[in-house]
Amino acid sequence: MAILTAAAAFGQSWSPQQSNTTASLRGVMAVSPAVVWASGAKGTFLRTLDGGTTWKSGRVAGAADADFRGLWAFDENSAVLLSAGDGEKSRVYKTSDGGEHWELLYTNPDPAGYFDAVAFWDESHGILLGDPVKGRFVILTTSDGGVSWTRQKGPPALPKEGAFAASNSCLAIRGAREAWFGTGAGRVWHSTDGGQTWSAAKTPMSGGATAGIFSLAFADALRGVAVGGDYQKPAGSSGNAAVTSNGGKSWSAPAEPPHGYRSATAYFAAKKMWIATGTSGSDVSTDGGNTWRQFDSGSYNAISFFGDAGWAVGPRGAIAKFQP
Repeated sequence: MAILTAAAAFGQSWSPQQSNTTASLRGVMAVSPAVVWASGAKGTFLRTLDGGTTWKSGRVAGAADADFRGLWAFDENSAVLLSAGDGEKSRVYKTSDGGEHWELLYTNPDPAGYFDAVAFWDESHGILLGDPVKGRFVILTTSDGGVSWTRQKGPPALPKEGAFAASNSCLAIRGAREAWFGTGAGRVWHSTDGGQTWSAAKTPMSGGATAGIFSLAFADALRGVAVGGDYQKPAGSSGNAAVTSNGGKSWSAPAEPPHGYRSATAYFAAKKMWIATGTSGSDVSTDGGNTWRQFDSGSYNAISFFGDAGWAVGPRGAIAKFQP
């Protein structure tokens, strides 16, 4: 009843759409109010050209074992998929014809490696984040749209520190060269030179093997939000969020955090609000992330907004459109 009351009071809700798949979905990106891509387990990808009225699902040929937790779309025809997994299970694919054909661009050469997220500043320049190998986070960059990747000297990791491939949003970018990523130690790394050098900031968020920062998002160069928690304790809300007002140089705990583990957050610029989602529900903040109110109890993994529209994806092919 409390959740329904909050939804009624603040107006937000998720409106389910028909995805035509039962695969667990982890990635979603809107490139316009009409064109949205999504991705997930068993080599699955989806696309809509009409705002979600109809979704077309497919599987990447030869990638039935791929868990596409990372997705970056450029337009209705071009998109990049990142599969997460140990060693060579971590791969990068790209399509330029709306998903009719996919090209395998890169396969992880490190048996101990694990890719977490991918993002592009523009159609040529991108960055890929992977778990530490030999004590350093894996940072790969591209200047040709992902055809080739250059390994940078990633920042040093603490013992057992990694990132979470939960929603392709443990990595955030802005501008032409700026990037941030969050870790399972509750730290945020920041680069202003396209991933070549990094500086770290500690947050008040809890860390551990199953806990830490799962998602980062920035409204502008200064205002940002980090969310996460412990995915094995989805209802717990202790140490699951942090906010910054200086571009990530320092972070503080919100007065009222999201109500449970959250795997994704995003700034909905059209309504000047923050949204966070996870397996135990979704929350909204209208005061810069300082206080959060739950408006939905559904299970979702990732979210994306464009203009005045937004989408969430989750387990068993769940896709929903945001109703502000």
